[in-house]
Amino acid sequence: MYHNNVVAYLYETHLHTAGVSKCAVSGGADYISGYIDKGYSGLIVTDHFFNANCALSRKLPWSEWVKQFYRGFEEAKNEGDRRGFDVFFGWEETFEGCDDYLVYGLDKDWLLEHPEVRTWTRGEQYRSVKEAGGCVVQAHPFRQRYYIKKVVLSAGCVDAVEVANGGNDIEADVLAYHYAKKINKPMLAGSDIHDAMGTLNDEVLGIYLHEKPKNIADFVSAICNNEIASLKTGQRRFDFPVCDNMDLPVEIRDEEDMVTDKHWKDYI
Repeated sequence: MYHNNVVAYLYETHLHTAGVSKCAVSGGADYISGYIDKGYSGLIVTDHFFNANCALSRKLPWSEWVKQFYRGFEEAKNEGDRRGFDVFFGWEETFEGCDDYLVYGLDKDWLLEHPEVRTWTRGEQYRSVKEAGGCVVQAHPFRQRYYIKKVVLSAGCVDAVEVANGGNDIEADVLAYHYAKKINKPMLAGSDIHDAMGTLNDEVLGIYLHEKPKNIADFVSAICNNEIASLKTGQRRFDFPVCDNMDLPVEIRDEEDMVTDKHWKDYI
């Protein structure tokens, strides 16, 4: 498709499937038609991972858990392959019920070989994912909800920041935008979609790439090398005044996942 009069490829970066993500209502295959109709070239399935809002039993043997976790992606990919539409694999992990991270670039075999992923810190996650050729993106970093007890800004353990999220208030996205600029990290946009009916409106988000990725490694490279052409942000704009009030306490964490004494307002 064309974006700003040049050829560009549009990708959804943040999507959940029913049966794997506890909060999702649509299966992986259900999304494909809607995104094709919207002119997307592909999507990344990012179901809630082991310590997040996952629908799978934590009592399952690790190999069986991974097999079931992969199911939403496989359903989407099978339909995508049938329609000539790219579907890539990722996940969204949560720490302490507060902060969320999109992990791209790894696969089922890697997960099977790393059961310790279930107990990693943010720093261990980042270093291990990077070593394996993947990347870590902090999702909706300034989100405030009744179930979140603090905002954690993992400034030292991410490759990029999601600055436009389909489930966020504009104030949270504006803060995320300024935060990403302050720490000099690439920016992403994603719908955080849980229901395929959401593709019917104009608020599905994503990123434009100059070149069509052949695989998830190409996608990771585009992020880490800051080669994203632009963002699809719907009606969201980032020129609103920055909100400097937070109802929740805010932590800034460094590359060792240690809490610093820095104030969050210095990061916007």
